[in-house]
Amino acid sequence: MSHSTVPRSRTEADPTTKTPVASGGATGSRDRRRGRVSLRLRFRRDRVLILMTLPAVVLVLLFNYVPILGNVVAFQDYDPYISDNGVVSMLHSPWVGLENFQRIFEDSSFWSAVQNTLVLFFLQLLLFFPIPILLALLINSVVRPRVRAIAQAVLYLPHFFSWVLVIAVFQQLLGGAGLLSTLLRDHGYDGLDIMTDPNTFKFLVTAQSVWKDAGWGIIVFLAALASVSPDLYEAAAMDGAGRWRRIWHVTLPALRPVIALLLVLRVGDALTVGFEQILLQRDAVGPGAAEVLDTFVWWNGVRNQDFGYAAAAGLVKGVISIGLVLAANKVAHLMGEQGVYKK
Repeated sequence: MSHSTVPRSRTEADPTTKTPVASGGATGSRDRRRGRVSLRLRFRRDRVLILMTLPAVVLVLLFNYVPILGNVVAFQDYDPYISDNGVVSMLHSPWVGLENFQRIFEDSSFWSAVQNTLVLFFLQLLLFFPIPILLALLINSVVRPRVRAIAQAVLYLPHFFSWVLVIAVFQQLLGGAGLLSTLLRDHGYDGLDIMTDPNTFKFLVTAQSVWKDAGWGIIVFLAALASVSPDLYEAAAMDGAGRWRRIWHVTLPALRPVIALLLVLRVGDALTVGFEQILLQRDAVGPGAAEVLDTFVWWNGVRNQDFGYAAAAGLVKGVISIGLVLAANKVAHLMGEQGVYKK
């Protein structure tokens, strides 16, 4: 008598085996199989971290998001002297609808401020943005750690100076009675007063920004360069790549994600080109050359007490800045980079 040698399945071999039934429904079973944790369990697990971050969240809400409600004055003829309470003043100020925005688009001084802002942004993007990258590459190529540390300290130092001190230094160098003008007069030439020349003001502002903040900007790039594996440089050198080819094919590709991210953030900050820096020098060169959107808002809102008009100008600036961030982030995605957020 022959017996079959074909093995039976586990179910056939053990008739008492029962298929487990998920208690809690199909959705709960799928969530558990996928390793998902419910919101209640996550809150219990992370409650200490949540309590630690709660003060920071409250501060952000109070100082960054609650003031957004004040943009309602852009649609009002806002009068802060109606009451000592700002909320009461907003509730009792007359509504004017889009009148403030109509005044903005018909105001030639507003468009002049927009033009000056964009010119300064593009100048700083072309002349200022690449300099931290070049300085980071230069410092990274220094072999001796002591020399590298001294170079970093010297480049970082101006970042901690106030804009008042920075402008005072430039005044002593490039002003009408400054070092350069005195040196030219001593040799029989006419003196120069670059600090009050409207034609060179935009280049002067860019030079001040470079001197003050370029050293601080290299921190991020040096951190990115520190993560590059030395094996890549060794492999490129074994393939016959010289110094410049190693920079082009190894270093710059490693910096590309950081460059794309900072470029997106820089574009989003395009309409903010240094309020304090320009306000301190506005009277010296005149509003025609120095008026930007931030000083335009300040002058009309604080000095002229036209709060609704200034709020409308600030709101237009904010909307345009958001659009620039989204557009720049889309370009970063097209380049294959993450940008500020993923797709």
